[in-house]
Amino acid sequence: MSEIIVRPARSADIVEIRNLLQPLVERRILLGKDLAVLYGSVQEFVVAEADGTLIGCGALHVIWEDLGEVRSLLVRDDWLRHGVGRRIVDRLEENARTLGLTRLFCLTFEVDFFSRRGYAPIGEQVVDPDVYSQLLRSGDAGVEEFLDLAHVKPNTLGNTRMLKVLN
Repeated sequence: MSEIIVRPARSADIVEIRNLLQPLVERRILLGKDLAVLYGSVQEFVVAEADGTLIGCGALHVIWEDLGEVRSLLVRDDWLRHGVGRRIVDRLEENARTLGLTRLFCLTFEVDFFSRRGYAPIGEQVVDPDVYSQLLRSGDAGVEEFLDLAHVKPNTLGNTRMLKVLN
């Protein structure tokens, strides 16, 4: 097995990240993102590579002062069950702590994977009403998923909203 390196994404990785995402977008597991959006959020991404080839990625999106979202997490099928996803999430959690975040949200079909990492399913009221009203104005699809807004539910059917309190 090749050495796996998890590192910050570079703009030169974006097309390959999009190529990794595309099959999951087509299967309606992940939401699609335009290249312009991916380039604009390159600093949120980390990538996993082996022998110079991207084998996975994930992003950390800051939602609020203490709250972030793990999003666009994926590992190439031939690298599943080799610890790649765990290493990506570990790096994203480390980045979250560096930013001063204390809670991480995810919207996922992979409940067992995230449960093993300390994430737990959540209900609807995760932020106080004042923060909720301010988040409503963000216009970010991930924030709308976090808030569990009715108009995003068709895109999130079958997903579980999960939260982890960071140590």
